[in-house]
Amino acid sequence: MPQMNSFKLSVVVPVYNRPEELTALLSTLVDQTCAVDEVVVVEDGSVRDSSEVITQFAGQLPLVYLTKPNTGPGDSRNFGMRHATGDYFIILDSDCELPTGYIESIHQSLALHPVDFFGGPDAAADEFSNMQKAISFSMTSFVTTGGVRGGRSKKFEPRSFNMGLSKKAFQASGGYGLIHPGEDPDLSIRLHQMGFVSTLFEQVFVYHKRRITWSSFYKQVYKFGSARPILMRWYPHTFRVTYALPSIFLIGSMISLVAVLFGWFLPVGLLGLYFLAILLVSGVHYKNMGISVLSLMAVIVQLYGYGWGFVRSYFKLLNKRKTAEELLPELFFRK
Repeated sequence: MPQMNSFKLSVVVPVYNRPEELTALLSTLVDQTCAVDEVVVVEDGSVRDSSEVITQFAGQLPLVYLTKPNTGPGDSRNFGMRHATGDYFIILDSDCELPTGYIESIHQSLALHPVDFFGGPDAAADEFSNMQKAISFSMTSFVTTGGVRGGRSKKFEPRSFNMGLSKKAFQASGGYGLIHPGEDPDLSIRLHQMGFVSTLFEQVFVYHKRRITWSSFYKQVYKFGSARPILMRWYPHTFRVTYALPSIFLIGSMISLVAVLFGWFLPVGLLGLYFLAILLVSGVHYKNMGISVLSLMAVIVQLYGYGWGFVRSYFKLLNKRKTAEELLPELFFRK
């Protein structure tokens, strides 16, 4: 396989009790049309480690396997980048799989648009389960708040399941913080404040499996919602109305149901129209009624979970005498 450019790419993957996912990810790295320079796997204090997986792929990929106590994905990515030798670090989550041209697309994109940090979108692969496709729809579709984080602007905030970072930007910023989730927008905001420019490489996409049960998906989006008011407290200038939309949806839904008791049906009718739009958009995209229904369920879980997490965190943070770490310790790892 050809090397595309003179700069070196190091893929960095934190993993925590997910050897099966790592197997799938590394398999897609083996199949790349452009050879990867280095793959740094960071075992974040796992009970079920990936040592056998590393042995399986040792002859097929330039692997570096590091182990450390459990301090969370952000600190694990930093640990991996400190040991990596690349000019750029490609940060991936273990629950991602890559199209065959992923590494080649990064080389081509950076050659045309050299930047210090960037990201790409995610999609659902054809072989994903209907539920995985539905959750992917809820997290990426324009009919939800999915993907609203800067888009093609120079303030684009990459997500760490598919993010690139130059060695220069990592060394200048110190990398990710100990907040989780929220470590990726926190890093992006700090990099923007330092004058670094970001961009979205639309063709550099990954297949992201995300969560596969309703309870785990709810917990994930609830934490996402809880983390955003912390970032707003740290960086007030970053507030966007879109961050509050799930909470507005949550409160509006409750009001619409109460309104029905008083014979006012317009609010619940508008809610029904929104749900119908979700069914139609998902149906057109997937051409599968079963996935459409699951997509509606996923959007409801996403908006209610994120909205409730946002509201709870926002009101807790009104206490200005304590730090976010003191008020919401469950959202922070400690070294």
